[in-house]
Amino acid sequence: MSIPNAIYAECPDCGEETLHEVLKGRLGKDGDTLEGTLRCHECQRVHNAVVREAKTIMVPVIVSDQGESRKAQLELPEDEIICLEDELLLDDLPILISSLEKGGARVTKAKVKDITTIWAKRFDKVWVKISINDVHKTIPTEITALPEEEFSIGDLMTVGRYNVVITHMKAVDGMVRRGSVPARDIVRIYARKARITNS
Repeated sequence: MSIPNAIYAECPDCGEETLHEVLKGRLGKDGDTLEGTLRCHECQRVHNAVVREAKTIMVPVIVSDQGESRKAQLELPEDEIICLEDELLLDDLPILISSLEKGGARVTKAKVKDITTIWAKRFDKVWVKISINDVHKTIPTEITALPEEEFSIGDLMTVGRYNVVITHMKAVDGMVRRGSVPARDIVRIYARKARITNS
């Protein structure tokens, strides 16, 4: 570790970890600690602190991508606590944690050093299921969307060869009959075929 220009450290005034400019400092004998004079970027307070750089370890990750899985490794700080539904970056690919394995059991959160495997799914796009009502039959289909893309009741959209209007949606926390929902929280969109008239 060389002396950085900036570092995250606990600020006595802000009461939380914030970005600090390193005004002056020296490294400890082990090279993992920095003793220095720091300035908080939030409140501008100047204070002395000893900051220890967290050790990192490699953790096995199994990433699911549209039914296919691949193994990878992720470097994480060993004392960090991660939970289900946390978003991480694997290389440049956003992933969402779907399961954590600790000592042969599945857990909802754990310290990185205790985790034996992280199970995750690709999260730069999500599959959204759609049921299209066509009078006497229902047509099931899927589309891909960005996780933060919003779908709203009453939206007109083209799905395959059909023009449809969204009538309601099932989200992770219940049915939605008004408003909008981000793609990441949608279980299924219900829509009906729409007739487009040219005036």
